[in-house]
Amino acid sequence: MIKINFTEHTGVVRSVPAKSGNTLMQTAAINAIPGIEADCGGACSCATCHVFIDPAWMEIVGETNPTENAMLSLVAERADNSRLSCQVVLTEAMDGLTVTTPATQY
Repeated sequence: MIKINFTEHTGVVRSVPAKSGNTLMQTAAINAIPGIEADCGGACSCATCHVFIDPAWMEIVGETNPTENAMLSLVAERADNSRLSCQVVLTEAMDGLTVTTPATQY
């Protein structure tokens, strides 16, 4: 098990266990993380699982693919560290990963 830190836009941090191989979105859903609706269930077709990756983790998490990039173009608060949590597959190297949920998803 690894640990993921979800920070709400208000600053509240929830540290939750995660399984390597699951997506960040699955981890959020399993742990009832507020602000991650995941309406499409991980199909990369809605952008309701948008998160901001802590800049220190960007290299480990990796870059967006073209489909994800297209979906992110629809979000109001897109930033250089924006990702769709359904597209981030967790690995052991991501133990301690910190992400923030946007205010617009509450």
